[in-house]
Amino acid sequence: MKFYKIIIAIATMLVANSCSQDYLDTKPLTQKTDLSYYTTPTEAQEALVGCYDGLQQNYADVFSMPICAVILSDLTFGGTGATDADDFRMLDEYDINVAPSYMNIYNNTWINCYKTIFRSNMLISRLDQVDWEDNPQQAKDIEAEARFIRAFTYFDMVRMFERIPLLTEPSSENIPQSDPDETYALIAEDLLFAVNNMSATAYNNIASSEYGYITKWAAEALLARVYLFYTGYYGKDDLLGMVTKADALSYVEDIIANSGHGLVDNFYDLWPAAAQYQAVENGNTIDNNTYAGEDNKEVVFSIKYTYTGIYDGNHWVIMNGMRLTTWPERGYDTGWGANTVSSEFYDSFDPNDDRRAASIIAIEEEGIEFSPVQAKEYTGYYNKKYTPLCTAEGNSLAVSLGAGSNQTGQNQDYIVVRYADVLLMAAELGSSNALSYVNQVRERAHVSPVASVNKDLIFNERKLELAFEGLRYWDLLRYDHTLAYAAEKLSYNGILLNGDNEVAKVINGDKLFETKGLFQIPNNQITLSDGVLTQNPGW
Repeated sequence: MKFYKIIIAIATMLVANSCSQDYLDTKPLTQKTDLSYYTTPTEAQEALVGCYDGLQQNYADVFSMPICAVILSDLTFGGTGATDADDFRMLDEYDINVAPSYMNIYNNTWINCYKTIFRSNMLISRLDQVDWEDNPQQAKDIEAEARFIRAFTYFDMVRMFERIPLLTEPSSENIPQSDPDETYALIAEDLLFAVNNMSATAYNNIASSEYGYITKWAAEALLARVYLFYTGYYGKDDLLGMVTKADALSYVEDIIANSGHGLVDNFYDLWPAAAQYQAVENGNTIDNNTYAGEDNKEVVFSIKYTYTGIYDGNHWVIMNGMRLTTWPERGYDTGWGANTVSSEFYDSFDPNDDRRAASIIAIEEEGIEFSPVQAKEYTGYYNKKYTPLCTAEGNSLAVSLGAGSNQTGQNQDYIVVRYADVLLMAAELGSSNALSYVNQVRERAHVSPVASVNKDLIFNERKLELAFEGLRYWDLLRYDHTLAYAAEKLSYNGILLNGDNEVAKVINGDKLFETKGLFQIPNNQITLSDGVLTQNPGW
């Protein structure tokens, strides 16, 4: 089910006025919200759909988390067009001086995240006025889902910006930034509530109409992810005394033992473009592929997209497409050429590893006719996991399905948590089955099993398995709280193509010691707050 097809009054009210002058963008929303609306379970459920819709909008901008976390990693460069601005290169090199006029790159993400937080706070604060008609479990489920969404959004924001205004109820006050521990405490509290109150229905027992909703398993996985990032990045032993390492391990082991989730047999089948690629390699047409679908058993949680309506589509997949090049033979549609993949990363795969061809479009190796004259930071490699698709006739697949535009109507879901990630988190957390878990992931990709595991091997396996899924940058930052490991991995000195010209590409990883890996707070928000907000160091 795609929740975002549902048109409801509450979602419409809460979407309105995105151009608010209040720096948290909430005051006009409050004015438009009827507080007496939340009286029945149906109305509460409709309001929850508005919260889910907020998650989708958090990632609607081309500078939202799915794009930026990949640019910032050591696997890709900024890319885009030879004559385009240097905003993506600025992010890739962690240096505002590369494109000093781009001080508001994350402004839409900031606004959309606070809209989502506002919606969640509003719903949570009004649940006690709903008549639950002898269905207390529904009340718990709705509150747990709303609190998960709030925690998910705050986790994005605290990793990106660290010091952010922390709101736990609807408000338009101009409040200062909070200590990150306060934000992490709320995140942990919300996720613990979700873990302890959501019904634990296994994937194989969920009705297809319920696919995509947050589950206990999603909450457990996100809580383990929060634990790993917080303890790694800040050099702590536990998550503020609320979640220990043993707790985090128990959550992912519970998913493995009881959730009904599992690995899809064929890695190619996880990704629409990869399934098409394999079909062609096997002598079939792009339409005769074995894509497992967006609700397959490996997807623990995803953010849903569809092609119906400008707000329902995926707005950032188009950025990953090959620069102004359509290749119907394999079903790859044109795009803007961002996130060009490092040739060093491509070469690091075992040649037998399915994940290389399933994750990366290789221009020369696949026989694609491509002119680099139009590309910036061209390497010969693009992101295959998230790339726009075309029909066999070369037309946008999204538009052929009914989207108004291939720019805003891409319908590929963003996978937040995969079961493979759960296995690797369990291995990292010290499971007695760590070796088995890592080898399950490797053997699915047709690479040889290993005889033992350690932290470096697990992190390398995460790099190969989860490339371009928005996790690598955060893995680098959390590996060692001194940031020395991340700085080393992110440093680069080589030659790339800008159009027909070879250019030196230098990334100074030591810049992380100045920025702490944090993002630039939008200058607009600092101005609108009358200086209550202050900028992160290095920006």
